[in-house]
Amino acid sequence: MDVFAKVTSKGQITLPKAVRDALELAPGDRVLFRVQDGHAILARTPDLIELAGSVPVPESVRGLSWPQIRAKARKAQVERYR
Repeated sequence: MDVFAKVTSKGQITLPKAVRDALELAPGDRVLFRVQDGHAILARTPDLIELAGSVPVPESVRGLSWPQIRAKARKAQVERYR
């Protein structure tokens, strides 16, 4: 899809409705601009809540705090190198 937008004197653009709809953007959503080889790529950034459950948590660390998980991982790594 090719959609044009005009840059204002303040460097702002309005994202055309077709782009907002295609990326499922809503007011308050954050987007990422990546510049590669003279082109800008616009991407929707996921809300952290949307990522919940996307990474499986091993039974052995469920319910532990992040510092406890890190300590357990360090201990396992030390044991592997022994």
